[in-house]
Amino acid sequence: MSDPFKIIEPTVISFSGGRTSGYMLWRILQSNQGLPDDAIVVFANTGKEVEETLEFINDCSVNWNVPIHWVEYQNEKPNFKVVDFQTASRNGEPFEELIIKRQYLPNPLVRFCTVELKIRTIHKYLKSLGWKHNENMDWVGIRADEMRRAAKIQRERTPLVSAKVTKHDVIAFWEKQGFNLKLQNNNGDTPEGNCDLCFLKGNNKVLSLIAQKPERAVWWAKMESLALASRPSGFYFRTDRPSYAQMMNYVGNQVDMFAKEEDIACFCGD
Repeated sequence: MSDPFKIIEPTVISFSGGRTSGYMLWRILQSNQGLPDDAIVVFANTGKEVEETLEFINDCSVNWNVPIHWVEYQNEKPNFKVVDFQTASRNGEPFEELIIKRQYLPNPLVRFCTVELKIRTIHKYLKSLGWKHNENMDWVGIRADEMRRAAKIQRERTPLVSAKVTKHDVIAFWEKQGFNLKLQNNNGDTPEGNCDLCFLKGNNKVLSLIAQKPERAVWWAKMESLALASRPSGFYFRTDRPSYAQMMNYVGNQVDMFAKEEDIACFCGD
């Protein structure tokens, strides 16, 4: 069987900032004796990743001596900007710019945030470098126990699936490393991972995260207020549960207000 982590053509390694994508990068470096010249690692920052995620990405770069390109969406041409660990947005600025431009919010049916903030931003950045980029070049950190997420992606782009890597393999790997993502690990699930209160996260998970740090909900509530002002009929990230402002008000005494609900699959990665 050929090594699924061996790079044989121009390849874009999409780094989400989670343990799984970090593990995928490490396997790629081992299989190729470092990062090949025709490969590039890119992290697209939305501004809503928690600080620990940004620190982890920087730690991977420093400890493994691998360049990771940081980019962010912006409304002005060329619709991206290059940042680094020090200059990366921390208050949702790229995401807010996109919402202001669109004048409505992404939601479970229209998930334009991933497409605009990550996929297209990375594409435009690579084009500026002279890459003839298409999505078939992109490798993403999806595991073999996440087949619902992997179902519509070419197997060549999901080496962890081909290698039958599961969350237990990822957990075991990071337990032996000299550094790790400093976020809670619930049997392979990182509740605070990706955008801190992503609307695709389950109801109880979002409410629990707000209960831990109520200030997390401020930005999300502000975005719903902006959308409501531009559309008087009202518009929210989710219409099947209370607004972020309402959930922020509930955390004092109604933490169990929701029935258990699983996250909706997202392609931002782990």
